[in-house]
Amino acid sequence: MLQILRQIARTGIKTDALPEPDLERVVASRLHDKILATLGRALTIRQVDAGSCNGCELEIHALANPYYNIEGRGIRFVASPRHADLLLVTGPVSKHMAIALVRTYDATPDPKLVVAVGDCGCTGGIFGESYASLGRVGNVIPVDVEIPGCPPTPTALLSGILAAITARPPEARRDAARGDNDARGDDDAQTGEPPQP
Repeated sequence: MLQILRQIARTGIKTDALPEPDLERVVASRLHDKILATLGRALTIRQVDAGSCNGCELEIHALANPYYNIEGRGIRFVASPRHADLLLVTGPVSKHMAIALVRTYDATPDPKLVVAVGDCGCTGGIFGESYASLGRVGNVIPVDVEIPGCPPTPTALLSGILAAITARPPEARRDAARGDNDARGDDDAQTGEPPQP
């Protein structure tokens, strides 16, 4: 025992320098804060797989792990488009998923945002337009923001979500949606039918 204590006294205290903060984590934290400051409340997202290879979904799922912790910051994924503020669409739109994607878009309440994720969602990727694919998401529904990458990183996903909600502030989207409904809804209000897109 005495020998170990002498060795400790000769060696002294050797410690590593404190590690620098992880830049990606700092950026993710700032993006979370900007999203909540811009929106002023929790953001709810409905993720739609329109025919992807699931590479983008893996990165989207990484947003929920303890490292990025979007749920802890008030950004939530929901199961129903009726509860969503934003649609996060991945993959080239396969012909079999086109109707489901349009129905999901129609079921999302105004003001709604659509973010196309990955090279396939933005451009059609390696699949493009073919007998089985309609290509990019923008060919089927209107897209507000595109996040390129194969697959995009979680930080790129957060940046794209922030870009979508800051492109038009929530009040401007709400006013635009009301203006569209007012412009379309005068005749529809008299007939009792829902406004046509």
